[in-house]
Amino acid sequence: MVVAASVVVAVGTVTGMMSALDDRGRSDEAGPPEVTRSPGLESLPAVPSPSPSVTKSPPPTSAAPTPKRKAGPTPSPTRTEPERKQQPTVVSARLYRHPESQVLEWVRDNSGDPRHAVIQARIAAQPAAVWFADFTPDTITARVRAVTSGGSASGRVPVVVPYAIPDRDCGGHSQGGAPDLDAYDAWVDRFAAGLGSGDVIVVLEPDSVAQTECLSAAERADRFASLARAGRAFKAANPKARVYYDAGHSGWNTPGKQAEWLRRAGAASTASSDGIFSNVSNFHATTDEIAYDRQVLDALGGPASLGAVIDTSRNGAGAPADGEWCDPAGRKLGRAPTLATGEARIDAYLWVKLPGESDGCKGKPGTFTASYAYDLAR
Repeated sequence: MVVAASVVVAVGTVTGMMSALDDRGRSDEAGPPEVTRSPGLESLPAVPSPSPSVTKSPPPTSAAPTPKRKAGPTPSPTRTEPERKQQPTVVSARLYRHPESQVLEWVRDNSGDPRHAVIQARIAAQPAAVWFADFTPDTITARVRAVTSGGSASGRVPVVVPYAIPDRDCGGHSQGGAPDLDAYDAWVDRFAAGLGSGDVIVVLEPDSVAQTECLSAAERADRFASLARAGRAFKAANPKARVYYDAGHSGWNTPGKQAEWLRRAGAASTASSDGIFSNVSNFHATTDEIAYDRQVLDALGGPASLGAVIDTSRNGAGAPADGEWCDPAGRKLGRAPTLATGEARIDAYLWVKLPGESDGCKGKPGTFTASYAYDLAR
């Protein structure tokens, strides 16, 4: 089986911590490519500052749970060697940790819990994506701006996840989003207005490309047109914005099929895209994702500047052999978030899904579950 969409429980927020260490000073990392893309994040100065007091999914300034990924339509993943156990102790000095998230709230409220130190050091300290998973046009600009301005003020790069496409998750666990594409396009414009003028990474609509089998050919074409428009709107509003499109993951669609859909969604054009993302809320090993993403990029065509970002939040032990997607046992934290991967065409490892936010089996979907977080981190 394949993991597809996320279960959303409102607006999500998540974060990670800051340190004076430059990402490139640590193991297995090297910055993103250059050329025709937005100004290179690699050149950003590491200017650490105290983190004030937003994974797979929600959004704004108020803490909210992360959506969960559900099983999708594809064969069980191939068994691969799990990654070596890497406890993410190094914290990126260049990625932004939003000060509001469920894990940070748990850490603040549970100082006496015996799991506190592990969860704080290995999960709460790491920067993670901020999800905007509810359709709230009137407040979306201000909520996005709260995150991007926080990143700019601290000299760090925020990661934001627009997640409001109509027919989201094909009516599954994460169903929701805008009522129609016209409303979505207007929501996107308001989202773009909050992107500011600093560096920001946009993980555009998880599952929106890989999971379109439920749509008719006409509906798919309309969705892809809206996604291409969204990328253009984000980059027009903020030329420093880096926009990445949904490539699913290595256990899902073939690289050729995924690349064809991505091309139709605007992912091959630098007017709307800086490349692709994969493995959001999933568990596939980083090595598998690197190989798959490069195959997708090769099939996609477009300029050599296009790259990929990979969600490494829960893939430290690889994907379960049986394809289980709901809080599977035995999973571990993956590589720490960084903008310096040391891998050609791999621009970043990110924590898009916040570890510890349940898929719905070890806790209520999208809510932080300390026991699950501890199992991932120890």
